[in-house]
Amino acid sequence: MKRGKEEEEEIENSKRQKLEHQSNALAFENSLVPLASYDDDEEDEDDDRRETKPSEVINGKKIEQNGLKDGEIEEDDEDEEEEEEEVNQIKRSRMVEVRRVCPYLDTVNRQVLDFDFEKFCSVSLSNLNVYACLVCGKYYQGRGHKSHAYTHSLEAGHHVYINLRTEKVYCLPDGYEINDPSLDDIRHVLNPRFTREQVEQLNKNKLWSRALDGSDYLPGMVGLNNIKETDFVNVTIQSLMRVTPLRNFFLIPENYQHCKSPLVQIFGELTRKIWHARNFKGQVSPHEFLQAVMKASKKRFRIGAQSDPV
Repeated sequence: MKRGKEEEEEIENSKRQKLEHQSNALAFENSLVPLASYDDDEEDEDDDRRETKPSEVINGKKIEQNGLKDGEIEEDDEDEEEEEEEVNQIKRSRMVEVRRVCPYLDTVNRQVLDFDFEKFCSVSLSNLNVYACLVCGKYYQGRGHKSHAYTHSLEAGHHVYINLRTEKVYCLPDGYEINDPSLDDIRHVLNPRFTREQVEQLNKNKLWSRALDGSDYLPGMVGLNNIKETDFVNVTIQSLMRVTPLRNFFLIPENYQHCKSPLVQIFGELTRKIWHARNFKGQVSPHEFLQAVMKASKKRFRIGAQSDPV
């Protein structure tokens, strides 16, 4: 029995010596763990991915060049791109510089701005993250280094853009946000807003407004563009604009902000534009509303097909 215990103690001592020898060698080879390296470029590379050298040893574990441990399976490229895009969006939102002065504000051309049409990029036809060029009025997607808006700013020399969803204005290709009160009139035309006190006084308003071209118009009685035999829709819209309870409801977006129907949201936007007293032009185009009607009715009512308004 004693001899068996002595043999077991000798085996344990030999194992302990081997482990101590291996741990000392590992500590000598990897005495300093490399710090994480981050890239500040918001479009080209992910700022939260760690860069490691091939086959680095960290905390006793081998790290391959692709950043994965031995035995792990690399995720699909699509998942990596989605994660990278999310990180880039978060980074852009927290690192954008804000300036009150921009040397390109004098290039903004309000005469060409028209926010009555669908918010789609004129190049990619995407409705995600769309900006309007405030110099030529065209819609472009994104503002990163590989985006269509960024490319347009370099090729055409147009530098001022507004996000059609957030209403924030940016200078490209510099990438900083412009915080200038002189741009508030553009924001009001893009997304007209009313207070409840203003809504209550609408029926008492007899004042005419003046568009940028010098023409006068009466809010609530503006003309609607006829888009290829859509006069029957225009008649219906003008009639609905005279129904006071309906009008008052849609002039306050908070009344239907939880409604998920695009038709309801777009009709509310059209109502606010028709009754807005600070429009750049004396007419409104119902194009976006017509597209929503055509989609909701499954093309029962179409642009270019005459129909009965009743």
